[in-house]
Amino acid sequence: MPEKIIIFDTTLRDGEQTPGASLNVDEKLQIARQLELLNVDVIEAGFPFSSRGDFEAVRAIAREIRGVQIAALARAHFKDIDAAWEALKEASQPRIHTFISTSDIHLKYQLKKTREEVLEQAVAAVKHAAKYCSNVEFSAMDAGRSDLDYVAQVFTAVIDAGATTVNFPDTVGYTIPHEFGAKIKYLVENIPNIHKAVISVHCHNDLGLAVANTLSAIVNGARQAECTINGIGERAGNASLEEIVMALATRKDLFDFYTEVVTQYIYPTSRLVSKLTGVIVQPNKAIVGANAFAHESGIHQDGVLKEASTYEIMTPTAVGIKKSSLPLGKLSGRHAFQKKLQDMGFYLGDEELNRVFARFKDLADKKKHVFDEDLVSLVETEVIYKSVPEHFKLLELVVLSGNTVKPSANVKMEIGGVVQGPYSTFGDGPIDATYRAITHLAGSNCRLLKFSVSSITGGTDALGEVSEGHVVTGQGVDPDVVTASARAFVNGLNRLHFLKAGGPRRGKPEEL
Repeated sequence: MPEKIIIFDTTLRDGEQTPGASLNVDEKLQIARQLELLNVDVIEAGFPFSSRGDFEAVRAIAREIRGVQIAALARAHFKDIDAAWEALKEASQPRIHTFISTSDIHLKYQLKKTREEVLEQAVAAVKHAAKYCSNVEFSAMDAGRSDLDYVAQVFTAVIDAGATTVNFPDTVGYTIPHEFGAKIKYLVENIPNIHKAVISVHCHNDLGLAVANTLSAIVNGARQAECTINGIGERAGNASLEEIVMALATRKDLFDFYTEVVTQYIYPTSRLVSKLTGVIVQPNKAIVGANAFAHESGIHQDGVLKEASTYEIMTPTAVGIKKSSLPLGKLSGRHAFQKKLQDMGFYLGDEELNRVFARFKDLADKKKHVFDEDLVSLVETEVIYKSVPEHFKLLELVVLSGNTVKPSANVKMEIGGVVQGPYSTFGDGPIDATYRAITHLAGSNCRLLKFSVSSITGGTDALGEVSEGHVVTGQGVDPDVVTASARAFVNGLNRLHFLKAGGPRRGKPEEL
């Protein structure tokens, strides 16, 4: 039978130790409510003795949240433990979590105590906490760098004193997975009363191994994992709750364990924590990052469209994300491009698709992100507004502009299949110079009646879309607004030429 892994969430305590991530009482309550929905087993709500604000936050959470154990942290000092209980006492399932260092380096330089003194203090603290409640956790801070026989001695003593959970933290993220797992196995085999307590682990990510260490510990006997949403926390952060939970859920062939976390709430919880703490989730963050279920490579997109499991080891809906995304970029293939256009309502023939896809590839080489609005404009430019033959084609455009030079444009075109130019001229601005050069090469005396530019996508990557029109309208798109203006002008010239050649006309054909 699979064994349950207790999920101890310390987002509101260790997670808040992320620089700049301070939370007020209301914000902590919001996160606690979400963690209750997520169905974690324990919420470590704070460190009551550390500040009045933390005390009030723990008390507010203890009063409201009923379906989860609520823990409060306390050093191995009676005053800390008293404050923790005072804040916790209205909780339906309170837990006092007390700790002291056990590594020789901490004993020598930080505590300035002997091993015997620390052992005595740890036992006294657990006995004091056990007077308040039966759910007492003891942590041996910096256990990862501690002498294992000494840790076993301390754990044996605190279990006899009333500890029901003994936590083995890798406080500074120093250990390596196979090493950490071996340490847990050693404790299981060398603590005579270990059957009376749950072994917990609390891993930091200084070497990027917090989740790997936690999983190794679970395989070797740990049954509680201490973690945070998005892996936030002191320095490089903690083991990530979502990564631990989904690793256990995804690799059931290797892990005969389960959690009771409602995984569909993982992503909403991640978003809430990021919003309230101000700590941005990196795009390539596992499970909850913006790219976690995004496929840009043409090969990957093709595979996902045919069968999602080709490149997705879990479904996005399993963690609360509506669906995978196929962001279009320079590596995207025709299959994903065509599917995206169809999702947007554009069903193009092969020739039209080839033309729009070629323009898309050119655009993707220039832009970091290609948005839906970009695709609409490409279809409009290459299909909808190209209902007339291309008598005029823009081949090259070079403009010079600035506050110390007179704006100029150098243009080369293909007109009726014949290359014309390059031709250079000056203007009142780069667009005016461009239009002068184009009309000269085209031999046109058309008149511009209206000119407008709109940014049609978000961010600094936005395309420029230009429309000129009264009698005919020309439209053009390009990441560069001057080039977009030139393409729009040439599009208008083609429409005028079509009217002159016998196409349907209205008004004076020599006006744009």
